[in-house]
Amino acid sequence: MRSSGLIRTQVPRRVAIVGGSRIPFARADGPYATCSNQDLLTAALGGLVERHGLHGERAVGEVVAGAVLKHSRDFNLARESVLSTGLDPRTPAYDIQQACATSLQAVIAVANKIALGQLESGVAGGADTASDPPIGLNDRMRHILLAARRAEGGTARVRELARVRPKHFVPEVPRNAEPRTGRSMGEHAARTAREWGITRQAQDELAALSHRNLASAYDSGFLHDLVVPFNGLARDQNLRPGTTAQKLAALPPVFGLPDAEGHPGAPAEGPAGAAEPTMTAGNSTPLSDGAATVLLASEEWAERRGLRPLAYLTAYETGAVDFTEEAGEGLLMAPAYAVPRMLRRVGLGMEDFELVEIHEAFASQVLATLSAWEKQGLAPVDRGRLNVAGSSLATGHPFAATGARIVATLAKLLAEREGAGPGALGLISVCAAGGQGVTAILERA
Repeated sequence: MRSSGLIRTQVPRRVAIVGGSRIPFARADGPYATCSNQDLLTAALGGLVERHGLHGERAVGEVVAGAVLKHSRDFNLARESVLSTGLDPRTPAYDIQQACATSLQAVIAVANKIALGQLESGVAGGADTASDPPIGLNDRMRHILLAARRAEGGTARVRELARVRPKHFVPEVPRNAEPRTGRSMGEHAARTAREWGITRQAQDELAALSHRNLASAYDSGFLHDLVVPFNGLARDQNLRPGTTAQKLAALPPVFGLPDAEGHPGAPAEGPAGAAEPTMTAGNSTPLSDGAATVLLASEEWAERRGLRPLAYLTAYETGAVDFTEEAGEGLLMAPAYAVPRMLRRVGLGMEDFELVEIHEAFASQVLATLSAWEKQGLAPVDRGRLNVAGSSLATGHPFAATGARIVATLAKLLAEREGAGPGALGLISVCAAGGQGVTAILERA
């Protein structure tokens, strides 16, 4: 039987980033407290549809999105959100999840299909609500109920249900902790901060700068076509324009402190000057609610619709580290290895980038990553080119939404950067739970 040739070797097409849309990020248990993941994603996706005229028959080839804190009702989150917007209801969609890198992986999934000619356009995104996490039955209660369901006959079913005790009604509440270690992400980051000698002052200065940069981005109108108001919010709720390092210095530490049994959340040993806990609510991201989306397309599709690409997605790399042993790498340090590996592969150095975007899970994690890159021989990052429109410390961090927020923001920053011509490059670095990281390179269109 002759081969049909359905899979062929071909030169990948350029993948254009056309625009983005997100809702303002809110603090958990705030304005979005009663909103579901679908409500949030639908709002962000709806803004993208309106701004870029994506109504009509199969205007978008596919939608890929996800959430980290998902209820069972969210099993088809992306598709249900599509059906709640002005997109053609025949638009296929599927969910994806990789912790804090979820929507950046969604971008990569869409981009790969566009590059291979399988799609002309697609939307990537993510949503998360820390206000409405899934609260489940504890395992013992669940096992009893399942046994009752399997029981044959009413008597057997009643016998199983009779085993229920008051303690079985205690719910399973999600914890911000790594299953392999039992430590929270903040505790892991505190350990890394000590190992790298990251000072409290450096963290507070980085956090204050993030707030100033985000405030400037709003005041200048830069975000007017990237953020769509939702549920009474027009700006990110966590933003504090008047934040200073001096004000942040007054906050008490919240990570790296001894637990109730006297065991330290991070090791006592470390470089000189780094023994005291340094991580606070001000230099760490808050639990947040929000959603973000990005429109990607082939150049031909964008031209046909009269849309101008902002940038191109040109390279990406994923990585993971072993954080489970005492001597292992830090939980959030995978980008410290993924970025140098990606740059070697494409023949670039840190000095080749006009802008750098590092997800600010914690100020200490950003500073440790910068130090790790230098330790591996990369040039220091010019701080005047780092997170110039603010990042997660100021915006907040709805887990699955952050990657899409960063991609859309960096694409527009490159497109509007004074003195930067076509081909100017931007670097993205996103750390994620489970010791993972996803990185990417954008090129100005």
